[in-house]
Amino acid sequence: MPHPGDIRIEAWAACREHCLAEAVLAMVECFADVSGVRPTAVDQVWLAEASDDDLLASLLDEVIFRLEAYGQVPVDVEADEADGGLDVRLAVTGVADVAITGAVPTAVAWDELRIGPDPYGWSCAVRVDA
Repeated sequence: MPHPGDIRIEAWAACREHCLAEAVLAMVECFADVSGVRPTAVDQVWLAEASDDDLLASLLDEVIFRLEAYGQVPVDVEADEADGGLDVRLAVTGVADVAITGAVPTAVAWDELRIGPDPYGWSCAVRVDA
């Protein structure tokens, strides 16, 4: 990675929506151990339809924002296509309830960001600044 604190995540799934959800969980796994942690709240996020790259960046940015502003860490994620956008359910807990294992992400980098169909479904890769 260009900077020592940067993190590159990759995720894959059968469809775009599941791939986006897996990307969120992969980003969380880079800085927190949420195994065995139960959510304390469920938040709904709606993202307007955009390019696949924009959806990936927007969703990860939303998770970073909620971490910084509200101290929330997703422990489970579901994403579904909705009328004119993407409906995302974030099952969250407080950052104090998880073990922090790495540098907390601060931003999504646009260089090297990709998401798209592949021979086995969908895959994505993104660099996150920490």
